Amino acid sequence: MQTKTYAGISEEFSKLETSKIVLIPVPYDGTSTWQKGADKGPEAFLHASENMELYDIETETEVYQQGVYLADAVTENSSPETMVDAVHQATKKYIKKNKFVTIFGGEHSVSIGTVRAFHEMYPNLTVLQLDAHADLRKEYDGSTCNHACAMYEASQNTNLIQVGIRSMDIMEKSVMDVDKTYFAHEMAVDDTWMDTAVDQMTENVFITIDLDAFDPSIMPSTGTPEPGGLLWYETLEFLKQVFEEKNVVGFDIVELCPNKIDKSSDFLAAKLYYKMLSYKFQNEASEDDYDNTFDSSNVNKNNNTKFQDEDEY
Repeated sequence: MQTKTYAGISEEFSKLETSKIVLIPVPYDGTSTWQKGADKGPEAFLHASENMELYDIETETEVYQQGVYLADAVTENSSPETMVDAVHQATKKYIKKNKFVTIFGGEHSVSIGTVRAFHEMYPNLTVLQLDAHADLRKEYDGSTCNHACAMYEASQNTNLIQVGIRSMDIMEKSVMDVDKTYFAHEMAVDDTWMDTAVDQMTENVFITIDLDAFDPSIMPSTGTPEPGGLLWYETLEFLKQVFEEKNVVGFDIVELCPNKIDKSSDFLAAKLYYKMLSYKFQNEASEDDYDNTFDSSNVNKNNNTKFQDEDEY
């Protein structure tokens, strides 16, 4: 990453020791199957963030003053499996440091590692997925860590709620919990879907946003755009409700595939990230201590991971 601090904020607000928020970039695009370029997403997002006003009108806050530490990028790309393991370890490392951990990809296979870490650290976790695609294949192209498999592990280990889905393989129906899946065509005529989805969530919620959840009219720069997606203000209304009613423990944003000519998608991603931070911390003074509610006695044990809890950080 060429960027030294998130959004160009001063060193005062970007030190690990004093920051409540950690941002981990993951410039990975090893398994996408159509348009390539998601590995350029984190840099484009960070560049757009440098050109964003840092006062949020809606919440009347400047959330960057809570402190945002820009971590070293996870650059492991020798295989999808090693990338997932590296993301998992980096994410868990910062959760253990009592930080609000956020990740910006990269393609959606990045989320396998982030979800695995949060599942291990928070019992009874809900994963809220905003996405055009179900991503529930157990394996694709010979790997369980393909972007098409991004939510399979979450479907088996967590309370997975899927929002905005409008593209899937018929085989994924055998894995999907239809009662917790909000298809885009049904959302378009249902005024109650937001309340219903929030009611299905447990107290601790991790949010994963594939930017193709948005309609291509406002978010064209993604690897697999699908018509009929979410719009800006309905998405913010839903996210604001989730942050108000639940304990959001972290989030990731993935699948920005930047376009050299049109920068509007980069800026949408930057604004979305900042809005989510603003919702998380709008009622917290910058001088207040942050507690991520992580309790080491409640850590879930995942025998499928190489991560060792006794590792020191």
